[in-house]
Amino acid sequence: MSIIPLFVAIPLASAFLIPMFSKRIRVFSDIFANVTTFILCVMSLGVIGRNAVYTVGLWKPPVGIAMALDGWSVLLLVTVNSISFCATVFSIKYMEQYTSKLRYYSLFLLMVAGMNGVVLSGDLFNLYVFLEIASIASYALVGFGCQHDELEASFKYLVLGSVASTFILLGVAVGYSLTGTLNMADISARLPHDSSTFIFMASCFILGFGLKAALVPFHAWLPDAHPSAPAPISAMLSGVLIKAIGVYALIRLIFNIFGLTPVLSHILLFFGTASMVIGVFLAIGQWDMKRLFAYHSISQIGYVMLGFGLATPLGILGAIFHLMNHAVFKGLLFLTAGSVEYNIHTRQLEEMGGLRERMPVTGFTSLVASMSIAGIPPLNGFWSKLIIIIACVQSGHYIFGLWAAFVSLMTLASFLKVQKFAFFGELKEHNKGVREVPVGMCLSMMILALLCVGMGLLLVPSVRAQLLDPAVASLLRGTEYAAWILSKG
Repeated sequence: MSIIPLFVAIPLASAFLIPMFSKRIRVFSDIFANVTTFILCVMSLGVIGRNAVYTVGLWKPPVGIAMALDGWSVLLLVTVNSISFCATVFSIKYMEQYTSKLRYYSLFLLMVAGMNGVVLSGDLFNLYVFLEIASIASYALVGFGCQHDELEASFKYLVLGSVASTFILLGVAVGYSLTGTLNMADISARLPHDSSTFIFMASCFILGFGLKAALVPFHAWLPDAHPSAPAPISAMLSGVLIKAIGVYALIRLIFNIFGLTPVLSHILLFFGTASMVIGVFLAIGQWDMKRLFAYHSISQIGYVMLGFGLATPLGILGAIFHLMNHAVFKGLLFLTAGSVEYNIHTRQLEEMGGLRERMPVTGFTSLVASMSIAGIPPLNGFWSKLIIIIACVQSGHYIFGLWAAFVSLMTLASFLKVQKFAFFGELKEHNKGVREVPVGMCLSMMILALLCVGMGLLLVPSVRAQLLDPAVASLLRGTEYAAWILSKG
């Protein structure tokens, strides 16, 4: 039996099993959820280097439903499931301050199942279904605390997410009317690229997935949703959700289904640069720690879209590498923010100060993540930003390269402010009783901090050939992806 459907079946089954047994065994939800995410993490590492197509019910594509595993989907699987494991470990103690852990874990695993399904789906309608599973679970998780601000943020996220889903579903319907099929490979082979209907369909997908990815100007939901969610969910939303159901799906469609054209390339360059610049300017004036991090998610996704928009092998490599790096350092930043809030019950930087004395692990990991997102060598964020800037210069897009370098300097200024007001300076009187967070929370942060330090090794040629190069090759293959799917199926 193929391992591919297990990436969806295991978290989906676990999401329904946890409520059945957790009421009788108090620690069951913690153990079962962490075992599930650990298994998924190991499975994702185990499929590195593999290419396969799984046909559901043995019906061959284009008639049947296909689930495809290639370099681009493998990279997202590794990213999604690794961050998920760190988030569930962090949740063991952190989520005790909320009402119902078993419901939290069920929703969490539904979200993971949806993201894995999006990444593996070779069928446009099933991609939409999995996207909705992940989205609906995330709407509930954002408002999980049931406080006024959390419910308001969740409602705004739900409304704008539903608008995005409507655009995507409309795009699916138009695609079906044009081609008479829902199989993504078959759609690619049949699309009339010169028709006005195709342009309308592509526009629907760009608007829908742009909203899901929180690209400027579709970012209005993100600064409220990310700060309001529990810290592990903020890490998941920023680290992997907007990538799996936004960036991944959009890039898969543009590169492998539509075929990248100069117009689409310029659209990606525009959205990427706008998100980079506007996101960092909105972030630098924030004093709510998690809100500041949320705006930086918009800015950093801009780097990813800029790299893809360059459409060169080096640009795509930088975009893919930065996507992975962002998942790690931004996930870590939200976990450190959660640790601070767990202890002092505030997200306001002015009410912090000197916390590294009382919370050394949180202070150290926050410093590592801050320097990584700012692009300080030799941390992982430096290498991916450098590759994107070099790719801009090589392709003659000097202005975009200057913007990328400038935004990195502004990011450094923003995170120096975080470090100064939160962890350095004088310890405030009301924080002198603060202690470091529990071991499980520290462990999650240390794992991600070590990844920030060590992920530069992914650029070593022998290592890069296993994970990054296959992802680049999958996208550069363009619409030949269709022939590969149909021949494998």
